[in-house]
Parts: sequence; structure tokens; C-alpha cells
Amino acid sequence: MTEPGRHEFTVLSTKDVYAGRIVALRIDEVAMPGGGHASREIVEHHGAVAIVALDDDDQVTLIHQYRHPLGRRIWELPAGLIDNLGEDPLESAKRELVEEVGLAAEHWSVLVDVAASPGFTDEVVRVFLATGLSAVDRELLGDEEADLVARKVPLTEAVRMAVAGEIVNGATVSGILATQVIRATGVTPRPAAAPWEDLPTRLPSRQA
Repeated sequence: MTEPGRHEFTVLSTKDVYAGRIVALRIDEVAMPGGGHASREIVEHHGAVAIVALDDDDQVTLIHQYRHPLGRRIWELPAGLIDNLGEDPLESAKRELVEEVGLAAEHWSVLVDVAASPGFTDEVVRVFLATGLSAVDRELLGDEEADLVARKVPLTEAVRMAVAGEIVNGATVSGILATQVIRATGVTPRPAAAPWEDLPTRLPSRQA
């Protein structure tokens, strides 16, 4: 047995179970510290982006969107998938901000990277901060976009909603609280082009 913290979790074999448009499922057999091995079910996912669009009055734009797994509409940040392998996450964020709420931004930075549930999925969401906002034409691209309701709320109200359990989306909670911390402490967010070590690539590579 290796010293704790030094074992290499080598993948001994991989079995593909399902590959769809949004997710894929594989089962890895992984070498464990005690000398045996264990099966790990991995849900592969595209990388995604979310945007805290903060205006000059410290208001955040939220959207109310139906999420079928939960069976109800929930409050979220504007967000979306990184569509193609090699697509710049910042360009994905700019596209989603226009498509979902009809906004463009002059200034961009990275707030946080959020691993959705790293025990079983490689999904990671990069949350950007966008400021210097301006309204642009919004083109409706599908049924989901047509049903979105957008609302501006003060940052302090968004923080309250997160703490009260009225916002439950992980990237949204993280982005709102990170924005509040930056406002309160003066911590400098990362540049918009900051390296992204955990950007998912396996599913996009399959589809490419």
C-alpha cells in the first residue's frame, strides 16, 4: 500500500455505456490503494459557462428557466454549453449573454470555476463577471429561449436569495457569492483568458 496522497489511480479498463448529444456514460476500472480495483461510473459532459452580468447600479441579471430534472423553473445566471472542441470559453460566454438576455459587455473577468459534482461527472462551469453592459438585439433560437424570463435584481438581493435557498443552481450561487466577496474585499478576479485546467474535453472529442 502506498503512502496516503501518493497513490496513482490508474485506469485499468474503460467501457462506454452511452453517448448522447449532451452527456456520455462510461465505466472505468481504477486501481485502488489497497491493491484491488473499483468501478467508477463517469458522466461526461461539455464544459459550460455562466455570466454574472453586473450593471452600474450593482444589479445582476437572472433568468427564470424550466429545468426538467427538478420539474420546476429555477433562478439562474445566463449560461450555456461550450458548443465545440477548442471553442474559446469567453466567446461562448459572450454568445450566451446575447442569446439569453440581449446584453453585451465591455469588461470580462473570471470569477470561479465550479465542478458540478466531481464524484461522478467531469462537468465544470466557468463563471465570468461581465460589466460595462449594453443592450443588443436578442435572437430567439429555440423553445427554451422563448420561455425564459429575465429579471434584474440588486446584488444584495441575489445574495439573500442564494442564502435563503431561493437560488439552488450551483454555478449561480457560486458566482453571486464570489461577486459579493469581490465587491466587499477588493479581491481581483482572474483575467478572462485565465487557464482552465479542468475544462472537459472527452465528450467534445468524441463528437468531433
